[in-house]
Amino acid sequence: MKKLDAYSVSIGVLGAIDTYLTATLILVPVWVTFIAWASFFILGGKTSGLKQSIASNLTGIAIASLTLLAIAALGSNPLIVAICVGLGSAAMVQASKVPLLRAIPAIVWGFASTVGTTIATDKAITTPGLENPALVAAAAMILGGVFGYLSEIWGEAMTTQGVPTREQTRV
Repeated sequence: MKKLDAYSVSIGVLGAIDTYLTATLILVPVWVTFIAWASFFILGGKTSGLKQSIASNLTGIAIASLTLLAIAALGSNPLIVAICVGLGSAAMVQASKVPLLRAIPAIVWGFASTVGTTIATDKAITTPGLENPALVAAAAMILGGVFGYLSEIWGEAMTTQGVPTREQTRV
């Protein structure tokens, strides 16, 4: 099967499974899993892409959490929020000095997914337990990375590469 066709099957089926699981069993935002899934592929896939994607996404989540905690402690007037987000943004760029975290967009996706999860769930970053938006975003990011990895493995397994066709073997 051609690569794009194989990936259409693997990503289509696993995308449906991801959507079902996040609506019924693993209650995390499906859009965060898809962001992490894309992050996995944009970082080159394979085991190295999975490691880099998860590490970068989780770093963004940590920076977002610290930013949101600072906003909670200092007050949420627009100037305070702007300063805190500016400092968080600078921290994301600085974090990219670490070789594993060199892909700034993947860090930003973790940051944005945390803020989005906070808003979508209407849960403050100070929420204790498993409903904490940072934990929810982290679980979704890891799940999305795993779905990316599985879709790549399955897509590659269905791809025919270098198999000569009948016409190619004729002299």
